[in-house]
Formats: sequence, structure tokens, C-alpha cells
Amino acid sequence: MPLKNFNTQHKISEQKIIRLSYSEEEKQQYLALALHLASEFFLRNPNKDVRLLVACCLADIFRIYAPEAPYTSHDKLKEIFLFITRQLKGLEDTKSPQFNRYFYLLENLAWVKSYNICFELEDCNEIFIQLFKTLFSVINNSHNQKVQMHMLDLMSSIIMEGDGVTQELLDTILINLIPAHKNLNKQAYDLAKTLLKRTVQTIETCIASFFNQVLVMGKSSVSDLSEHVFDLIQELFAIDPLLLVSVMPQLEFKLKSNDGEERLAVVKLLAKLFGAKDSELATQNRPLWQCFLGRFNDIHVPVRLECVKFASHCLMNHPDLAKDLTDFLKVRSHDPEEAIRHDVIVTIINAGKKDLNLVNDQLLGFVRERMLDKRWRVRKEAMMGLAQLYKKYCLHHEAGKESALKISWIKDKLLHIYYQNSIDDKLLVEKIFAQNMVPHSLETEEKMKCLYYLYACLDTNAVKALNEMWKCQNMLRGLVRELLDLHKLPTSEANTSAMFGKLMTIAKNLPDPGKAQDFMKKFNQVLGEDEKLRLQLEQLISPTCSCKQAEQCVREITRKLTFPKQPTNPFLEMVKFLLERIAPVHIDSEAISALVKLLNKSVEGTADDDDEGVTPDTAIRAGLELLKVLSFTHPTAFHSAETYESLLQCLKMEDDKVAEAAIQIFRNTGQKIETELPQIRSTLIPILHQKAKRGTPHQAKQAVHCIHAIFHNKEVQLAQIFEPLSRSLNADVPEQLITPLVSLGHISMLAPDQFASPMKSIVANFIVKDLLMNDRSVGNKNGRLWTADDEVSPEVLAKVHAIKLLVRWLLGMKNNQSKSANSTLRLLSAMLVSEGDLTEQKKISKSDMSRLRLAAGGAIMKLAQEPCYHEIITPEQFQLCGLVINDECYQVRQIFAQKLHVALVKLLLPLEYMAVFALCAKDPVKERRAHARQCLLKNISVRREYIKQNPMAHEKLLSLLPEYVVPYMIHLLAHDPDLTKPQDLEQLRDVKECLWFMLEVLMTKNENNSHSFLRKMVENIKQTKDVQAPDDPKANEKLYIVCDVALFVIANKSTSCHLDSPKDPVLPSNFFTPPDKDFINDKEYLSPEAKLVLQTGKIQTGVLGAVNKPLTVAVRRPYIKTTTSDTGSNASTNSQPNSPATNKSRLVLFRISLLFFHCDPYVNTKNAARSKLPFTQPSGKKRAAPASDGTENSMSSNPSAGSQPPANKPRRGRPPKNAAGVATPDKEAGATTGGGVGRGRKRAAPAQDPDSTASADPIGVKTPKQQKEAEPKRATPQRQIDLQR
Repeated sequence: MPLKNFNTQHKISEQKIIRLSYSEEEKQQYLALALHLASEFFLRNPNKDVRLLVACCLADIFRIYAPEAPYTSHDKLKEIFLFITRQLKGLEDTKSPQFNRYFYLLENLAWVKSYNICFELEDCNEIFIQLFKTLFSVINNSHNQKVQMHMLDLMSSIIMEGDGVTQELLDTILINLIPAHKNLNKQAYDLAKTLLKRTVQTIETCIASFFNQVLVMGKSSVSDLSEHVFDLIQELFAIDPLLLVSVMPQLEFKLKSNDGEERLAVVKLLAKLFGAKDSELATQNRPLWQCFLGRFNDIHVPVRLECVKFASHCLMNHPDLAKDLTDFLKVRSHDPEEAIRHDVIVTIINAGKKDLNLVNDQLLGFVRERMLDKRWRVRKEAMMGLAQLYKKYCLHHEAGKESALKISWIKDKLLHIYYQNSIDDKLLVEKIFAQNMVPHSLETEEKMKCLYYLYACLDTNAVKALNEMWKCQNMLRGLVRELLDLHKLPTSEANTSAMFGKLMTIAKNLPDPGKAQDFMKKFNQVLGEDEKLRLQLEQLISPTCSCKQAEQCVREITRKLTFPKQPTNPFLEMVKFLLERIAPVHIDSEAISALVKLLNKSVEGTADDDDEGVTPDTAIRAGLELLKVLSFTHPTAFHSAETYESLLQCLKMEDDKVAEAAIQIFRNTGQKIETELPQIRSTLIPILHQKAKRGTPHQAKQAVHCIHAIFHNKEVQLAQIFEPLSRSLNADVPEQLITPLVSLGHISMLAPDQFASPMKSIVANFIVKDLLMNDRSVGNKNGRLWTADDEVSPEVLAKVHAIKLLVRWLLGMKNNQSKSANSTLRLLSAMLVSEGDLTEQKKISKSDMSRLRLAAGGAIMKLAQEPCYHEIITPEQFQLCGLVINDECYQVRQIFAQKLHVALVKLLLPLEYMAVFALCAKDPVKERRAHARQCLLKNISVRREYIKQNPMAHEKLLSLLPEYVVPYMIHLLAHDPDLTKPQDLEQLRDVKECLWFMLEVLMTKNENNSHSFLRKMVENIKQTKDVQAPDDPKANEKLYIVCDVALFVIANKSTSCHLDSPKDPVLPSNFFTPPDKDFINDKEYLSPEAKLVLQTGKIQTGVLGAVNKPLTVAVRRPYIKTTTSDTGSNASTNSQPNSPATNKSRLVLFRISLLFFHCDPYVNTKNAARSKLPFTQPSGKKRAAPASDGTENSMSSNPSAGSQPPANKPRRGRPPKNAAGVATPDKEAGATTGGGVGRGRKRAAPAQDPDSTASADPIGVKTPKQQKEAEPKRATPQRQIDLQR
């Protein structure tokens, strides 16, 4: 039959079939047709159109006979369905003219579920697999919804009405979910996805069986998809979590696998499942969630890393799980792996950027901690992340005030990083400040408003850090300016050497100083060759350079250095670092004007202070402080009448701090006021006079310095202040003395020649005789060792400022021709000997005595910074000054140590004063010892660096090389008042601790064989004698014993100390006599027992000491009370005016006051008075040490008194390490000082709360027997212990 006729007949048959109803008899009519259509002729016909028409007819036949089949042969039935399936491939081309017939075929098959007939066939699975493959392969985006629905109906009926889904058929469906196939045919993926959703109840068990065999039983051969199980689980979970109800427990099993890679794969999968946007898996399957969280602590690094990465998505998509994640992220933020710590930060910051409410304070705290990470990459990520959060929520206020308040701490913590030693940290803080905290791209008004309120909101340490940042940038600008000045000079060897020094210093302020040196040399060479580049750089660092000009200069310089272009140019990057540090991108004249306007608004009350979270008073004070700091770094920017007018208004304000800052700004910036702004000058002068006479002490100081700095007729101006103040001095009104004393002191320092004569008279007649040598009022006897500044009595404050006046007067003179310095040093020494109570009348309170001791010690230290006075300070006075660092008052020790450190680190004090830090080993407070060690490390580092950077320093090694501190330390320890019995094991152990406190820092590295140098130096000391007492065998024995302890420590801590010394050490001649060639000291002063104690740190007692532990009970030794008949009597603290103690005190006062008149009327009674003078050798009996209660031991005339042993002196400082019953410093807080401590120093005590009351009873642990014996022997109330942090 021709094809055309066949088509016609098919249409007729089709219409008949549709029209007819299907009774059993009618069905029989089509049986012959059904058999005929199933013949080989039609099923294998080469014409595809014929095959299509036959398939359509067969589909109609099946519809007629549904649900039965007209064919009884299973083979024939299989052949027919495979034939029909092959015809369905024609659905692929929707543009084919026969597509409608293909659609008709599909629709017919789906409508009556024809393929369900195949369930009766044994190998029906082959038919279904072929059908599913065909449908998934032909589906495409040109098919409409009806085609997809018929396909789904056809396939879902097979799945849902069959006995089950075989693995091969399941693979046919699941393969479309694999990412590779999914990307190739998105419509097949969608079809499989919809099919699985529709058949979830039926197919779930088949899926569970498949995963069970692969995951649990490990049968990877069951399916070709076994290697894609985790991808399939992810896709199935996304389609419908119900598909995996039985699979999830199997994943928990896999999480505990011994194979790290397998755990990693499961973790990656579960991370996607838990982190999915709408996933509820964590709440629905808590055991699996908890098991997954446990992988945060996995031993396998990639697993932990994957968990941390997951946390970011989880925080963003499931904020409710943040609480569960916090503890695990905390542990991972301290992970030993750098990459994991880094990713913890990224995780938290990314979540915070999306929404700040997604991260709690704990999570942000983890990032804050990582700003101090040991790895630069981690620190950088933490700092940049927090800076971005600050800019987004605090600067741009993207989430309101509440969010800004939540992270308001970020600005402070970021600036605190500037305290770190790493130059990379400092540079990053500067970059963050310029880009995120006060963006330099803002307009001037907005930029200064941002800076104004930022400065007002910073904490104290952050303000100091910001000030230091500006100071460092200004210092670097100065170095570059000096380098450019050297380029203007003719070429010479000296000029080249100076340039090299500048370049080395600049390189130290850039990252990677080693490479920076080479790049700076290259940059210097380019500067020498390119004059235009030099001019650009000069303009950049010019004081008049504006911010816009600075940005333009940086661009021009960068452009010139860009050629030739390279992918990476490390030289250009290094120059950019330099330019970023020296470019004034924030401050210029316009910026200062904007700041002043903001300040004026705050003063007038029209500013937005409250909206910015600060009070107007805080804004004004902070604004002035900001301007004060900028006046140091950018003084030229202040020179305008408008700025100075605003500052004059601030001078008239009641706030003392504001006025003080305004005066200081005038002092720093007003050099041209007198010549260019006469109106400002005429208004300013009377204000400065008033402040110098009646302002606060700080205002008076700044006023005097301001007059001296900016006025040409300063002599006349200072005289107009000096004369009325000098006439108005009245010691009876100490409240009105402080400001005059400050002004007079600074005037005498700034103009010593002009006021030399009147100042000498004031010092002798008023300062010493009338003020310092008299106690007019009785102090508060509350027993506290320290009180707040506002609780100090006016008289003591006046005395403190009087001491400062003496120092300033001497620093102004800078010579000792009149011997005034000697007299002053004796006065200060006497104050230290008397523990602050110079008159010894017991009128001054303990807290006031502490203030005076601190003032005296600081004064000696200040005078030592001037070479002419350092030469006349005796070793005894040096030792007295050094012992202040072991003062009984915590605050005295703290402040003195800080002053000492600052002066040493600036190389202002001689090297010998660094030895004082060795005494800090005795400090009972751990924090003080740690601070002292840090000070030593810093000082030693500064000195070593100075020697490296300054070739000329090699000529002054004796005063710069840190190792040369050892002779001073040995001499100081040999004269330590605690070293009373050189062979006492406990005292030797104290000496060793002090020595090791210093030597440990010095011996950290053995540079240039320094260990042998130290050994040689100590050996040389043993061949000399003590200059203080060259003929005293006991004094020299102490010196040699300390030397032996030092040698013992060096030998035990170093294996290379016995090598030859690189050079012969030089010993200070003012402490040690020159070596005597006839004197060879090879004696060992340490006993074997002493060496054992020094080696082990433990003191063995008795014969059985090696077996039984010693019974140690108290920190201090038992106090043995002496009777009057044996040694004399103690003067009572309530002595009457005519008592011997009072008479002696008057004698001392009169004698000291005469020092300032250079006359001695007591010629005939010299020996009687000398015993009371500081550092004079008495003829006869030695001066008794002060008692613990502040009284003096007066010797009895009984000749047998010398036979009575003195009272045991307590051990000062920390308790012995092996002392049983000795607890923490808190317990030591009650320990007291017994007997005489000698030379003005008592036992260093822990800190004390200024508000606490004193406790007279010592706190210590005693055995019942000792306690019983000690009860009747208690002396007068002891010096209390001070324990405040």
C-alpha cells in the first residue's frame, strides 16, 4: 500500500476507534488488526513515518483493550513496547511536521497507562529503563507543559503501581541529578526532580536501600553512581528532605569514619545541607547536628577548615544556630593552623557585613582577640574586617544607632594595635585610620567633623595611640626633609654618611626593613638624579602643603616611578608606603579652620554633640586636646586670626583643662603672633600673666613657657611675673603657694642668668628654711600609704613643688659653681633617709611621706640627667635613689619605675641607673616584676639599636653598651641594706634572683661572645676594691661574694662563657679602684652549701634536710625585742617637745638648713651633729637605723650595749620560694617590717587600696609554739603593706 493511502486509512481507523464504544464483541473485531499491526513488516519497517503511524495504532489498540492486552505472547508484547518506546524519540524535534502525532502517541500511552501491562513480563525492567532513558533524553526547553505532564504521568504510574524500583531504573532517574548531567540538560533535571517529588512515598525506600549499600556496606559496585553519592544526597535533600529520611542516620555513621578524606566529603555534604537557606535539618535531626558540630574539633585540618567555612553560610541563613556555633568557633579561633584562624575571622566578618545582628558579641570578641595573633595574615584580616564593620555601621550608620553602639569599641581596639612593636601593624592602623575611621576622600568639613567626634569618643589609650601615630608620621616627614636638605649640599664623605644614616632610619619605619634599606637607597639615587621629583617631594612635606596638593604630589611621584611598567613592582610599593606615611591627607589650614568652627559651635551650644553621643563639655575638652596635639605636628596650619580668636575665647572658660590646652597651642604655634597679629598679642599677654600668677599649676607652667617662646621681650614679661610672686610667698598659706612655686621654678629654668641672685635667696630663705624644714600642720593618721591626689594636704603638695623648683633652678643654671647642687642633693638624700619626714616630728602622715619620698627620688633622677650634676652624685646618693624602686608603697614603686624607664629609654639617664631595675626582683607584686622586665627588654633593645645605627656610638660604648650595666648592678647589690650577712643562704638567694633578673635579659643572645665578656667583667671586679670603702674588709667581702654569685649564675646559664672575651672590659672608676697588680683575688667566697642553694633554690635545714622537708612557717623572721638595759630605748611616737628625739630633730633641721648658707657654726660640736647628717661618717658609734614605726634608735651609754645582737631584720620583697605556709601576695599584704631597715628604705610591700584602712597586726602563718613566743615580743605597730594594682 502506498504511504499516502496508509496515512488515509490510519486516519479513518483512528476516527472509528475514537467514535466506537468498546464492548467485548467490538474488541474482537480489532483483534485481527492488532495482530496484523504487530507483524514484522510494520515493526521493522524502514520508513519512520510508517513506524510512527503503526505505533499510534498500537497505542490505540492498547487503549481499546485496556487494562488487558490483545497479545498473549510475552515476547511479542515486549517487542511491541520496545518498538513504541523507540518511536517516542521523535518528541525531541518540536518543529517536525509529525510532532503532533508523536504527542498523540505520548498522550495516548499516558492516558491509559499502557506501560503498566508490562508488569506481567519477567523482564519488564528493560522496557521501563529504555522508556525512562528515552523520555529524559528527548525532553528540552521547547516542550510545553502538556508534554512534561504526560511524561510524568507515564513514568510516575510505572513507579507507583509497580512492585518496586530496581537499581538500574533508579540510576536512570538519579543520573540526571549529577552536576555534570544537570548542566547539560536542565529540563531533564527538572523532570527528574518533579518525578521524585511526585513519587516520594514509593521511591524513598529504594533510595534508602541504595545509599545503605554504598555508605554502610561499602558496596560501590551496586551502581555506577556510587562515586556520586554525596552529590546525589545534596540534590535529593534540596528536592525533598523526605527522600532521605532513612539516609541521614547513615551520614552520622560516616562522620565517624577513620578515613579523613571520607569524613571531609561527608562534612562538605552536610555543610551544604545544614547551611541551605530553608533547611530545617538542624532542628529536625539534632543528633546529626551535634555529631556534625563535633567535626569542628576533627584531627584532620581540612575537615576543621571546611566546618569553619560552613559557619559563614549557617550564620547568614540560620541566625538561630549562632548559639550552637559560638563555642566551636571560639576553639577554632585559637586553632594551631593559621588558615583556620584566618577563616574564622572571614566567617564572622562576612556574616556581620550582611547583618550585624547575625553575629553576637562573643563572635566579635573572637575577631578582636585575633588582632593580636602571632601571624600577620590573621592579624591583618581581623583588623581590616573590624574596620569595614566600623565604617559601615558607625560611620555610615547603615543599621541605626543601636548597631553603632554595639561595635563602638572597635575604634579603640584598632588604635590600641599601634602599641605593637611590628611596623606592619602600625602601617595597617594608619591605613585603616585614613580609609575607614576618618576617610581622607571626604570633604574637609565632613572629614573634620568625623575626626572631631571620633577623638572625643576614644578612650585614653586610643587617644595616646592616635597622638603617637601623628607624632611618628611627623618624625618621618622630618627625616625626609633632612634627607632633601642633604641633597642640596655638595657631595662629600660626611654628607654621604649622613644620608646613609637618614636612609637607615627611614627604612626602619617601613615594612621589611631589610628590603626597605635597598629600596630607599635606590629611591635616594633617583632623587639625586631627578630634580623635578625632589621638588614634588619637597612640596609634599612642606608645612603649607594642603591635602589636595598632597594627593596630587603622591600621584605625580608614583607616576614617575611607575616606568617601566611591571606586573609587580616592589620598589614602587615600598615608595608608596613611605608616601602614605608622610603625606598630610587629613590636616591643613582649611582642616584646622573647620575644627575650630566645630569647637566654636560646641562652645556656643549649637553643635550636634548630643547626637554624636558626647556631652558639650567633653566635646570642647577633647577638641582642644586634639588641636593641642595637632599644634605639635602642624603648627603652620594654625596661623590665622580666626583660629587665635577662638582660642582666646577658650582661655576665658572655667574649665581648667581647656584653658591649659589653649595656652599650649599658643605656645606651639604663636611664633609669628608678635609681628603679624598685634591685636592677638595685646589680648594674650594679660591672660598669660594672670594664668602664671593665679591659674592652676599646669596653666602656670604653660603660660611661662608660652611667654618665653613667642615674645621678643620675654625678659621684661617674666620679670613682671617673677617679682610679685617672689614677694607674695607665704608658707603659712600653702594652698596659695603651689602656682607661684611652679611659675618661679620654670622662670628660673628658662632665664637662669636673669634671676640667679633672687632665686638663690628664695631657695635658701624660703624654700629650704621656711617651707621644707617646717611642718606646720598635722597629717591625717589613717595609716594608709597612699591617697588620691585630691586628698593630699596642701602643705605636702607645696613641699613637692618646692622640691621640683629646686631641680628646675639647678637645671637652668647647669653648673655647680655655687655648690648649690651639692647642698640640694644632701637635702634630698636626707629626705630619703628620713623616709619623707625630714623634721622627724611625726606630724606627716604615711601617705604624705610616700609623696615626699617619691618627689625626692625623682628629683635626684632628674638631676642625674644633667652631666654636670651626674658627676657630683655620690655612689651613696645613687644607691638611695635606686632603693626607691623597693619602696613599701606600691604607687611609689610604680611611678618611680615608670619615670626611670622613660628617662632611660630616651637615653637621658646614665647607664648605671638601669641597674636599679635589678632590685625589682624583690617586688612582691608579680605585675610590677613583669613591668620591670619589659622595661629592661625595651631599654636594652633601644641601646643596641642605637649602637647599630650610629657609628659614632662605638666611641661611647662604656655609657651605651647594655652589658656595662653589670658592674653598677653588682656594686648596687653589694650595698643593698638587706645584705647584712653575706653568708646567709636566704640573702644569697635574694642576690641571685636580682642578678638573674638582669642577666636573663642580657644573656638572651650571645652576640659577639657577650657571655664571656660578662664573665671577664665580673672577674675583673674581683681584682679591685670598693671605692666607697676600699679599706673595709667587710664591704669588699660583700662585693666579692656578689661577684661570685654572678659568676655562678653566668656559668650555669651559659655554655660559652668560658671562651676568651672579645675585648677587655673597662670598669667605672667612681665605683671601683684601679686593679692592683700585687693583688690577686682567686678566693672562692661561696661555700658548697651556698652553691647548692643557688643551684636548687631550696634551703636544706639540719642533718636530715635532704630527706625531710624543712618546717618553714613565716615570711619574716621572729622579731627579738631588745630591752632598755641592753641596747637603749626607742623614742616614742608621742614624744614631748623637749624629748631627746625632738631635740635631735631640731639639730638635724638646723644643720641641713645651714647647708644652703655654706657656714657651720657647730664647729666645736661637729662630731655630735655629723651622726645625723646624710652620708657623713660619724666619729664613734654608727647611726642607728630608723625603727619600723618611724622612730630612731638612740644608743645607750651602757658600754655593754654593743655585746647585744641587733634585732633580726625581715626579708624584704617576695617570700622565699620554699616557705611553707607562705601564700599569695594577698596574704603577704599583712606582713610587716621588723627592726631597722637602714638608709631610708623599708620592705617593698604589695599594693594597697587607697581607700582601705591600715591593719596594724601582721598576717603570717606561725606554728602554735612560735605564735605563743611571739605574742609578748611584738613591738610597736609595724609599717603596713600596700597591695593595689
